[in-house]
Amino acid sequence: QVHLVESGGGLVQAGGSLRLSCAAFGSVFSINAMGWYRQTPGKERELVAGITSGGSANYTDSVKGRFTISRDTAKNTVYLQMNSLRPEDTAVYYCYAVRPPVNYWGKGTLVTVSS
Repeated sequence: QVHLVESGGGLVQAGGSLRLSCAAFGSVFSINAMGWYRQTPGKERELVAGITSGGSANYTDSVKGRFTISRDTAKNTVYLQMNSLRPEDTAVYYCYAVRPPVNYWGKGTLVTVSS
């Protein structure tokens, strides 16, 4: 089992920044990817950013150039630095970890961007 603990959400004005953190506990060996999804009411959960154990990162188009994902493998923690936030970034952000054959999820942290 892998347990994910997220932190860093909150309320910020448009143009501001937040940093999300997600720490993995438990059977963290062989986690080969971590990242973030987000979800707003009435919409499907969408991938925001992911990073492999080798450090390769990918982003959804709407956050490229604004968000940066990074990973501290020694601390089993992944970070999402979010800059130039927009009201449309408002969502619950969920951390995930892939430890085949299981995908693990955090409980989510709310990010609210006011206009």
